[in-house]
Amino acid sequence: MNIHVASRPAKSRPEDARDAFAADVIAGLTRHPRQLPPKYFYDETGSRLFEQITRLPEYYPTRTELGILRDHGQEIARIMPPHAALIEFGAGATTKARLLLARCKIGAYVPVDISGAFLNGQAAALRADFPDLAVHPVVADFTAPFNLPRAVQDMPKVGFFPGSTIGNFEPHEASAFLRGARDILGEGATLIVGVDLEKDEHVLRAAYNDEAGVTAKFNLNLLRRINRELDGDFDVAAFAHHAVYNREQYRIEMHLVSRTARTVQIMGRGIAFRAGDSIHTESSYKYSVERFQALARGAGWIPGTTWTDPDGMFSVHALLARK
Repeated sequence: MNIHVASRPAKSRPEDARDAFAADVIAGLTRHPRQLPPKYFYDETGSRLFEQITRLPEYYPTRTELGILRDHGQEIARIMPPHAALIEFGAGATTKARLLLARCKIGAYVPVDISGAFLNGQAAALRADFPDLAVHPVVADFTAPFNLPRAVQDMPKVGFFPGSTIGNFEPHEASAFLRGARDILGEGATLIVGVDLEKDEHVLRAAYNDEAGVTAKFNLNLLRRINRELDGDFDVAAFAHHAVYNREQYRIEMHLVSRTARTVQIMGRGIAFRAGDSIHTESSYKYSVERFQALARGAGWIPGTTWTDPDGMFSVHALLARK
């Protein structure tokens, strides 16, 4: 995927989103190797399943990043301009943003997320908990162009991209996202980014293969969404969740592997699977601090302070938009 900054209509039609979903699914399932964009995990069910994943004992990233934000919240607050607009890319449950909102003098909060029902519910909860805060939710795919609300366009901008979602991009896509975020936020903006670090692969494999099977449900929900929204007839029980570590690429890969041979119908089109065929649904790249800073420099950002937990599991980076 490429991220370009351009104008787009304030509202898109539901059929446009469905057409884009269908085009991406059919293209992804007819290519070799088969691959689907991970952004389609996050319908309302997928968003709720992911929030369950973040609370699993094996899944270290969320609690570790929250610990960094709690321990270094005052330092992070000091680098943020007063009364800035905080723009969160892929806001989800807004748990981490709440830590910043409680510590910083934020003028407005702009959560951006693809799951409209989930996002609007979170925005309503934030307004109740922070009655003096202006909350402007934007329902959009943050990997594509979107406009900031007029109410925040003249405010200083701070971008927030936690959760190591940057690791879900291929490196060239991560660079494109960072360039696009710089253009959206503008000159002099700050971007706070959470980045998962390289570590023992046994820890990584356990984090994506939890004993409770929640990650498997999250992965398989993508097939259920295709069935529901694109007239698909996937036999979900005929696919298995696999998560493996690719040492050469420094990444965890999630796959859905067909247990049987069959032809699946999607929007009236037949797509044949053999037993053992895999759909690559997500990559999660792990970085060293130095490799991520090099990536950020190449995308037009100046690396500032980096905070990590005592065990070096996770990192939070402050970046300044280069003029």
